[in-house]
Amino acid sequence: MIFAVESALSWNKTMPIRLEPRDITGDLANFDSVLIVSCPVCPAASLAIIKKKPLFEFFKHGFKTQALEDYIASIREMLEQRNIQTDSFTMRVPHPLMCLWTEGQRRRLRQRAKYFEAVLVLGCHSATHTAKDALKETDCLVFQGMQEIGLANATLKLRSPMTVELDTHVLHNKHWGPRHISQDNIAKGTEEQES
Repeated sequence: MIFAVESALSWNKTMPIRLEPRDITGDLANFDSVLIVSCPVCPAASLAIIKKKPLFEFFKHGFKTQALEDYIASIREMLEQRNIQTDSFTMRVPHPLMCLWTEGQRRRLRQRAKYFEAVLVLGCHSATHTAKDALKETDCLVFQGMQEIGLANATLKLRSPMTVELDTHVLHNKHWGPRHISQDNIAKGTEEQES
């Protein structure tokens, strides 16, 4: 069992897209129903780093990332306080990133989204494009709920008991030299120049 979990996670030793939440209150103010759709990889990893929480705690949450689940719950609570009906939809790891969803996965999104006026995508531009493409023949309006703030690099660390954490690295950029991605700077969306 442990080998299977490690194998499932080893395919993604880096996190290419660093995301941060964006203010969506204005985008969704005039809707009665919103489906929150999240990619299972970059948003979960980005929020785990920002919140300084594990990516996975298998004995507590299985393949769910608690930082992402908490963020989705906070969006739902905010919208429901405004009498907006909400639900959430994702395909958990080891399913592929949302930008690589198959036609079958897109069809499942269409099935869920047909009961909602708007879809809020927690993911990158490519994930948002996937949702827009999948829903192009529906009346759903699609909004991007996170913004890309750069690239990130992290190594998965397996801790006892069955907890996966992310260890961030120094990125080397040919234009600006090495940049250090500290957890505090990720939360602020900035980088420090190495001396």
